[in-house]
Amino acid sequence: MACFMHLSRYSTETHPNVQRSRELRKDIVTGFAGKTILITGGTGTFGHAFLDYLQKFDFNEVRIFSRDELKQEHMRNLINNSRVKYYIGDVRDRDSVDYAIKGVDYVFHAAALKQVPSCEFFPIQAVMTNVLGSNNVIEAAIRHKVRKLICLGTDKAVYPVNTMGMTKALMEKVVQSAARGQDQTDTLIASVRYGNVMCSRGSVIPLFIKQIKENRPITITETEMTRFLLPLGHAIELVDYAFEHARQGDIFIKKAPACTVGDLAQALQQIFDSRNEIKVIGMRHGEKMHETLASSEELRRSEDMGDYFRVHLDGRDLNYNKYLSEGDPLENDTYDYTSENTQRLSVDEVRELLFSLAEVQQELV
Repeated sequence: MACFMHLSRYSTETHPNVQRSRELRKDIVTGFAGKTILITGGTGTFGHAFLDYLQKFDFNEVRIFSRDELKQEHMRNLINNSRVKYYIGDVRDRDSVDYAIKGVDYVFHAAALKQVPSCEFFPIQAVMTNVLGSNNVIEAAIRHKVRKLICLGTDKAVYPVNTMGMTKALMEKVVQSAARGQDQTDTLIASVRYGNVMCSRGSVIPLFIKQIKENRPITITETEMTRFLLPLGHAIELVDYAFEHARQGDIFIKKAPACTVGDLAQALQQIFDSRNEIKVIGMRHGEKMHETLASSEELRRSEDMGDYFRVHLDGRDLNYNKYLSEGDPLENDTYDYTSENTQRLSVDEVRELLFSLAEVQQELV
C-alpha cells in the first residue's frame, strides 16, 4: 500500500495553476452500460449533474428518488428521457426505499438534510434523514443484493461542531459498520467526502453574486475564514473514482485548494466590476474558521492516490481488546488536511477558477 507522506502543509496536484474545470472524461466509467441506477435525493444539485453525466452512457434505467414532486416534474421536463424514472419517497420510509431499490445495480446516496441552521433548530429531523434514512438505504441495498452503494459525505463530518456534521459523521460510521459485515463479493459499500461545492444551492457564491447585482453590501463572516473550493464537475469525478476503485468501507476524499472568504468576495467584485461594500458580520453558530477534509488519525491509515486520498476501513472487529487494550504507535508528523494548510489560492487564481464556472458565466450575461 502506498503510504501517505507526512507534511505540515498539503498541496494539490489538481489545481497547480488553477486549471479550468475539466470536461468529465467519458472513459472513467464503462460499467454503467445496461445497468439500472438509483440516485437518492436525485433532484438536488448532485443528482442533476450526475444524471447529466450518466446520459453519456447506454444505461438501462436511472431512478430519481426524492420527496419533492414539483422538482421531479421540473426535472422530467428538462431531461425528457424515457429511461429516467421518478420515484416519490423518503429515505426515512423503508417501504418506499425498498420499492425504489428493487432490481437496481448501483445506488448513489445523496439524500440528506444539508443546511446547517435547519439541522441546528431541528436536530432530530437531521438524525432521521441523515442517519436512520441512510441506514434504510444501506439495509435495502444489502437486502436486494445491489452491487455497489456510494454514499455522499461532507467535510463537516470531521471534528463536527454542528448537527449536520455530527449526523453525517454518524452516517459514515453506519456505512463502515455495514461494510465490516460484507465480503468483497457482497454489496460493496463505500463513501466519498468533499467540501462545499461551488455555486451549489445554499452556497455562498450565489449569495455574493445576488448581493452584488442588487447593489447591497457583501456580507462575509470573517475575512480570514477559509473554505475548500470544489467545482461540481470535480465532485462527480470523485464519485466516479470511488465507484471504480473502492473496497469495502473506503472513504475517498478529493484534494482541493482553498481560499479565504475575503479573497473570494474580492474575486467576485473584480469579475462583476463591483464596488459594493464588504461587511463583516462575524461567525455564525455552528461554523468553523477552517474546515477539515481528513483528520490526522484517518491519514495515518490512508493511501495517497494522486488527486485523492483513500481512507481505508480500519481492521477492528467485535474483539473489544482492539478497542480497549491495543493501539498503534503515535506518529506525530501527521497533520489534519484542512482548508488552512491545503494549497491557498490568490485572489487572481480564485477569479480564474470562478470564471471557469458556467453558473458564473450565466450571471455575467
